[in-house]
Amino acid sequence: MLQKPESGVLPVPQVEGEMDGSHDGETQALTVSQEEAPSPLLQESPEEDLDAVKEEGAAEPALTPKGARALAAKTLARRRACRRLDRTVAELVQFLLVKDKKKSPITRSEMVKYVIGDLKDLFPEIIARAAEHLRYVFGFELKQLDRKHHTYILMNKLKPPEDKEEDLGGDGPRLGLLMMILGLIYMKGNSAREAQVWEMLRRLGVRPSKYHFLFGYPKRLIMEDFVQLRYLNYRRVPHTNPPECEFSWGPRSNLETSKMKVLGFVAKLHKKEPQHWPVLYREALADEADRARAEASIRPRARARANARAGNHRW
Repeated sequence: MLQKPESGVLPVPQVEGEMDGSHDGETQALTVSQEEAPSPLLQESPEEDLDAVKEEGAAEPALTPKGARALAAKTLARRRACRRLDRTVAELVQFLLVKDKKKSPITRSEMVKYVIGDLKDLFPEIIARAAEHLRYVFGFELKQLDRKHHTYILMNKLKPPEDKEEDLGGDGPRLGLLMMILGLIYMKGNSAREAQVWEMLRRLGVRPSKYHFLFGYPKRLIMEDFVQLRYLNYRRVPHTNPPECEFSWGPRSNLETSKMKVLGFVAKLHKKEPQHWPVLYREALADEADRARAEASIRPRARARANARAGNHRW
């Protein structure tokens, strides 16, 4: 059965040991501004960025043409910086996962040298976001071993399956990937174009058609395992030229999880409460109510059948 992510507010991620010591400003909590660093689930495309700039300019009718251009340039520059930060976080996650295969400590200097580069002043924010993705998507906890030398290790925090049903093999990283896809589908209005799913993977640092040591070939995993196990539906979108296909929740996902649980998962990634998305939250509440009514209607019939069977076996 799918694991049940808790709903509610995501606590500020802190790598163990980062709150102590006094080096390069690391005495502060590792916090992340979600407006400045959006999650892969909700990032806009460049076209949407341009539309947003137009809307911001339109909201200031008193701006001169020169002022509007300056505002647009500033907004685009800020969003490009956000996208670069997001790419760096995704690259750091993959770097940490690869390094962990050798089971050797990972140093801050290695992270800066091979991944972070000239963004080293943002190290606390970058490592905090990487720790979030490692925890909620891949099931690993990032721990600091040595504050003086800034060495880290990954710890597997996965819990054993609650039962022995086939649940993606009890594989935490695969489950995390599935939850990300279900979240994307829900946030996109209960269906997501195939291209949107592949783009989300790229933003996570995972290439759909390239071998990944945790997922194998991600595209094959999604198209064969997730679709064939009925976690996802895959169909062609009518009246599209060139042809396009989309994903939606499969019947097995509807049985093993719920919109509220997936919305809670998304909320954790964004450090928000599910109520932050009022339309989706109301839809999830309605889904919970429907499930409760369906379960309530099943119980009396199940009891009646049990009583009937018991009566048939009386002497």
